[in-house]
Amino acid sequence: MERRSFIKKAAISTVGAISIPTIVPASLFGKNAPSNKIQIGQIGFGRIARDHDVAETIKYDQAQFIAVCDVDSKRLADGKKHIDGYYAEKTGKSSYSDVKVYEDYKELLSNSDVDAVIISTPDHQHSELAIRAALAKKDIYLQKPNSLTVEEGRLLSDIVRRQKVVMQIGTQQRSSPQFRIAAELVRNGRIGRLHTVKIGLPGDPSGPEAPEMPIPPNLNYDMWLGSTPEVYYTEIRVHPQNNYGRPGWLRCEQFGSGMITGWGQHHFESAAWGMDTEYTGPISVEAVAEFPKSGLWDVHGDFMVKAEYENGITMYTSGGYPNGIRYEGTEGWIFVSRGNYVASSSDPVAQEQNAKALDASDPKILTSEIGENEIHLYRSDNQHGNWLDCIRSREEPISPVEIGHRACTICLISHIAMKIPGKLEWDPRYEKFKNSDYANSMLRRPQRYPYGTDYIKGI
Repeated sequence: MERRSFIKKAAISTVGAISIPTIVPASLFGKNAPSNKIQIGQIGFGRIARDHDVAETIKYDQAQFIAVCDVDSKRLADGKKHIDGYYAEKTGKSSYSDVKVYEDYKELLSNSDVDAVIISTPDHQHSELAIRAALAKKDIYLQKPNSLTVEEGRLLSDIVRRQKVVMQIGTQQRSSPQFRIAAELVRNGRIGRLHTVKIGLPGDPSGPEAPEMPIPPNLNYDMWLGSTPEVYYTEIRVHPQNNYGRPGWLRCEQFGSGMITGWGQHHFESAAWGMDTEYTGPISVEAVAEFPKSGLWDVHGDFMVKAEYENGITMYTSGGYPNGIRYEGTEGWIFVSRGNYVASSSDPVAQEQNAKALDASDPKILTSEIGENEIHLYRSDNQHGNWLDCIRSREEPISPVEIGHRACTICLISHIAMKIPGKLEWDPRYEKFKNSDYANSMLRRPQRYPYGTDYIKGI
């Protein structure tokens, strides 16, 4: 902040030194003056960044994108063009923005002009990049899931809170009013005692065999692989080279766990709101799942997960339920979904099957007003806007790192349960399985030097 203090003092002293009347543009000193804006670096410029993260942040006058980073130079150039073009059109000045470009995110993080970063990379890079950003004292917007493993997710949460940076997780359902309304109604007893939660979540299809292809000259493939094992390049393992369609890495276990983390963190975090379990987890989990027997894509297909909680609630998750969350109590039920909302044009659920945002066993439940002395949950109307507001106020955002970690943990232990028959007993306090050393061995993954959280200095 010293740079901004210097600019302000310099401007004041200059004005004071001039004896003749001087016209100073109001934009230099207003709340949206260049020196007062939150200066943002965008890390990763793929589908979710272009269609969602940048689009949802750039519209706020209190923010200014000044840097972009990507390991694919084509996407890097497109990111600069996209951001500079937006500001040129908005201001009518072609020279208003000159976004700096970086192929290595560590160089972006070393730029002292960058106040905050948005991390929109593939899942396997989330924790490492966010930890390095926190160590650099940058505020962070991190796309979900928090982490590739439970162990690195715990490390991320601990470091973010220790560094006192503002981190928002990209579980934007929390800023959709119907999810808050549903959770408030449940928490205030409108369906009696909550005993069952059913979450609808699709699986992924299997894919074709994919032969090795030459690595495109515009892609730093080694850096893209990051901490994961070295494997041959083929386009459907990474991302499309000529468009921003749904990338293949989402369907490879090397880089994530499939839809159980891809959309699971959204629903598990929202469900925990109504269950009052945001800072804990289940005490047991068991699952069945189908996995492809051939082809490059190897994440789970159809599945069913059962998780039991200490407070007596049982949560079931399956593609056999309508996409969304159904709370069942002793006196009725409430169902909530995204409705017609989409985060990108390639969201995998058909909208005509997902149109009703809020429903209940009795319509009167939904019109029930929450009294002044009842439970009122955190209100936000935009996930990215809430993050920017919290950067200013230094208050906790609607989806803070620990809540995100707990939701992500449910995703990851559910995925582990898909691989191990029988009931796994989970200790949410110590984040370990009580009855399976093999399951505990899956709480971390080997990391390929020099990438990964194991090799970060200064932790």
